[in-house]
Amino acid sequence: MAVLDDVAGLDGVIAPEAAAAAPGGAPVEEVDVLVVGAGISGIGAAHHLRAERPGTTFLVVDALDGHGGTWRTHRYPGARSDSDLFTFGYRWKPWKGAPLATAEAIRTYLAEAIDDDGLADRIRYRHTVQAASWSSDEGRWTVQVLDQAAGTTVVVRARFLWMCQGYYRHDRPYTPDWPGLADFRGPVVHPQRWPDDLDLAGKRVVVIGSGATAATLIPAIAATAAHVTMLQRSPTFFIVRPNVNELAETLRELDVPDEWVHEIVRRKIVKEGAAIHRMAADEPEALRAWLLDTMRAHLPDGFEVERHFNPTYRPWQQRIAVLLGDDLFAGIRDGSVSVVTDTIDRFTPDGIVLGTGATLDADVVITATGFDLSVFGEVPLCVDGAPVDPATLVTYRGIMFTGLPNLAWVFGYFRASWTLRADLISDFVLRLLDRLDATGARWVVPELRPGDHGMALGPWVDPEEFNPGYLTRSMHRMPRQGDRDPWRLEHEYIVERDALPAADLDDGLRWH
Repeated sequence: MAVLDDVAGLDGVIAPEAAAAAPGGAPVEEVDVLVVGAGISGIGAAHHLRAERPGTTFLVVDALDGHGGTWRTHRYPGARSDSDLFTFGYRWKPWKGAPLATAEAIRTYLAEAIDDDGLADRIRYRHTVQAASWSSDEGRWTVQVLDQAAGTTVVVRARFLWMCQGYYRHDRPYTPDWPGLADFRGPVVHPQRWPDDLDLAGKRVVVIGSGATAATLIPAIAATAAHVTMLQRSPTFFIVRPNVNELAETLRELDVPDEWVHEIVRRKIVKEGAAIHRMAADEPEALRAWLLDTMRAHLPDGFEVERHFNPTYRPWQQRIAVLLGDDLFAGIRDGSVSVVTDTIDRFTPDGIVLGTGATLDADVVITATGFDLSVFGEVPLCVDGAPVDPATLVTYRGIMFTGLPNLAWVFGYFRASWTLRADLISDFVLRLLDRLDATGARWVVPELRPGDHGMALGPWVDPEEFNPGYLTRSMHRMPRQGDRDPWRLEHEYIVERDALPAADLDDGLRWH
C-alpha cells in the first residue's frame, strides 16, 4: 500500500476523505460480495457464489448496458474468439457449438449461463464503480457506484471485493497520434468503436495492425470493400485452424453426454497447448520454422513470407493469431487483400505516406492498433484513508495484493484461454470466504514474510516472456511480482491447476 503525500499528483486517485464519505442521502446496500464486471469472469464468479455458497449475498455491477464485456463492445465485422470455446467456455457449462465462436454466439452462451443460475436479479447494468474505500475498523469496502440511468450515486458496502472487469479499457481504445491524422478526409475507425452505418462497399480500406482483431476483421470485409490493405509495422505469427473439432464430433456421434464431450476435449486441448508452449520455450526456432512452413503452404508462390509473416520476437512472446480456415490467406491469394510491412510517416487527405516514401491511397482507415490496459478497472482505491498506487503493490499469486484486504482481481492467461484461470480464481476466492467463515476472521490480506523483505521485484509480466504493446505501454502502472512463490504471477494453467488448490492459506496471507 502506498500512502501518498501529494494525492493530486497521482492520476485517477481521489482524496481519502472523498473515497470514504458516502454522498448525502445516497442509498446504501449491504452485501457479502460485490462483483465488478458482468463479462465472462464476473458471470463465472456469480455462478460459483450461487452454486457453492447459497447463503452468501452478492451483487454484480457493470458499466455497460448488458452482459458480455469484451463480447459486447466488440461489434466489428467478424468479431470472434481466437481461443477455442471448450477452454474459453466455463468448465461447468458445456460448449455445444463450433470451437471458434462469434461474439454473438458467446453473448448467447453467457446469457444462457445467467438464465441457468437465475442471476439476472443480481446483476445491475449501467452501474459504474467510481471509487472503493476499505475500513479495517468496519471490515468492509465502501463502494460508490454511479447509476447511469438515474444519474445518482448508490453506495454498496461489501465484505469482499471481487474485481472482474477484464484487462483493457472499454471506454478508450488505443490509437497512436500519427502526424497528419486529422488531415485525412475519410473515416478513421477503431474496431472497438465500430459505427453501425459504416459503408465499405467499393472503398479502398487500410487496416493498420496485424493482430487478432485484424485477422478476424479483414476476411469479413474483404468481399465488400474494393480492396483491403493490412498495414503492419511488424509481422504477426498466424496459425490456420478449421472451425471443427474432430474429437468432439466423434464423441457427439457416439451420443456421449455433452458434459463428457466438453471435459474430454478440454483436456486434450490443454495438453496440446502445453506441448506448443514447451516447444516455444525449448525450441523456438523449430517452432518458428514450422509456423512459417504452414503459412507458406497457404500463400501464393513467390509471396514474401519472411518479410510479412516472420516476427522478430519468439513464438508466443506475443499471441499467435488464429485464422478461421485460411480466410486471410485466401484474400491474399485472390487479390482482395494485400500486406504492407512498413512504418507510417504521416497521413495525407487521401491516404498514408509510409516510412519508405511509398504512399497508400485510402478511402477508409481502420486502426486495429490494440487497446489501453486497465488496472483494477481504473477504480480509485483507498485503504484506511490512504490512496493506493497499484504500481507499489506486490501481487500474491497474481490474484491478491499486499495492503489490499479482502480483494481479488481476475487476470487470465496470455497463452491459454482466459476462462481457465477465471475458474481457478473462483475456486480460490471461495476457499478464502470459507476460511473467513470457519475462523471468524473478518479480513485477509497478503503480507510479505520476514524473509521476503528486500527480495528482487520484477514487472507484472517479464517482457522476455510476453511483450505485446498494450502491456509494455502500461507496465509502469501495474503491480509488481517477486522472485519466489507466492509472490509470482504464474502464466501456465497446467501449473496453477494443481498449485492454486493446494496453496497454503497461511503462507503469505495474514488473517485478522
